[in-house]
Amino acid sequence: MIFVNQLIIGLQMGSIYALVALGYSMVYGIVKLLNFAHGDIIMVGGYIALFALTSAHMPPVVAAVVTVLGCTALAVVIEKLAYTPLRSAPRLSLLITAIGVSILLQNVAQLLFTADGHSFPAHMLLPAGSLTIGGFQVAYTALITILASVASMVALTILVQKTKLGKAMRAVSEDTGAAQLMGIHVNHIITFTFAVGAALAGVGALLYSVQFPLIMPTIGVMLGLRAFVAAVLGGIGSIPGAMIGGYVIGLLEVLVVAANLSSWMDGVVFLILILVFMVRPTGIMGRPMLEKV
Repeated sequence: MIFVNQLIIGLQMGSIYALVALGYSMVYGIVKLLNFAHGDIIMVGGYIALFALTSAHMPPVVAAVVTVLGCTALAVVIEKLAYTPLRSAPRLSLLITAIGVSILLQNVAQLLFTADGHSFPAHMLLPAGSLTIGGFQVAYTALITILASVASMVALTILVQKTKLGKAMRAVSEDTGAAQLMGIHVNHIITFTFAVGAALAGVGALLYSVQFPLIMPTIGVMLGLRAFVAAVLGGIGSIPGAMIGGYVIGLLEVLVVAANLSSWMDGVVFLILILVFMVRPTGIMGRPMLEKV
């Protein structure tokens, strides 16, 4: 019984990491950018959801839609103002800019909301209680989180593999110059990719706020870094890989806590990152990238 409960908690956390890792993988797959501001977009999403539920008194569904749209709009603005002017710059410039945007978002949030934590009304967003499945009690929050993660992966896979936009995204990822010659508007595709990744971040913000109902300007830092490790572990740029990596990290954290080593949790996560770079740099489902010279 205890094992099953821990397994469900691990899958719940892994689902959140997987959603965030999907955003990392999508952006990296298109523009080869490690968008370290991605975790802070989730933080902003937490504040938007908090305001929508408590100050604006919106219904849960409306608050969720507003949160996702707010995160999407923020990501598009960041992409246009911070990343587009550096499209042809070295990757290091983009990486430094992403870190700068992350710090900027944290400090703006601290100025607006102070550094104190704000309690998130999780009961207003998702129902409390549990459901009995096979003789085991599964909390509604855990079940909804896992189902939302799987549904997001399926929808994203269909988008990328079966739609015209997805074909354009894959073309831009494969060869930007050739895609432009074939009539694909590269800038629009890149902006669309950022928007989709941020929408997933908005969903992740809602689910994370329910799981850990305390909103602070720094909540996106470690969440984003763990999701980044999940993306690298699964194979950054791979949608199924991001899901697998997220679940592996989530289950690993539960095992660490069960072994009374919770203070070592972050160290274990980054140890995995080091091991992946040493043993299999492409990740579980990644593939080596060949460049013509």
